[in-house]
Amino acid sequence: MPILEPKPVQKPHPPVLIAGADEQMTLLAVARLGDACNIVDGDLVEAQYKLSVLLQTLRRGGPGLRHDRKDPYPTLAACPHATALAAKRERLASRGPLSGFVGTVAETIDLIGQYQDAGVDMLINAGRLNDEETRELIVSDVIPHSS
Repeated sequence: MPILEPKPVQKPHPPVLIAGADEQMTLLAVARLGDACNIVDGDLVEAQYKLSVLLQTLRRGGPGLRHDRKDPYPTLAACPHATALAAKRERLASRGPLSGFVGTVAETIDLIGQYQDAGVDMLINAGRLNDEETRELIVSDVIPHSS
């Protein structure tokens, strides 16, 4: 048996985050064992669906249900204004299939609000597009306008 040293400080234990999106196994494990979940690659519609499945599982009850956080992991790309959208999409698509959200700063702020309305606690940008401009815009223009 592996030895865990030093022992965790949290009592009764450190928070458990379970990542994945499988409805039969992962979301059931989240409901029974997790303190938080990360719905991998969830766009807004998929995240809403997965959260509804998770909530149904929680409503069915059972011992030890502890889930309280919902954290989708979509791919976001932002650009400063609408005139730059087509060029950004073309540039990103030249590296391979383009999936995820690509929009203006205003559209990105609106999308984050929609995730919040769906009950999401934290949105993690997958960053698969490795787009420096997006990272800068999220920090400078999106986060200050998102609650």
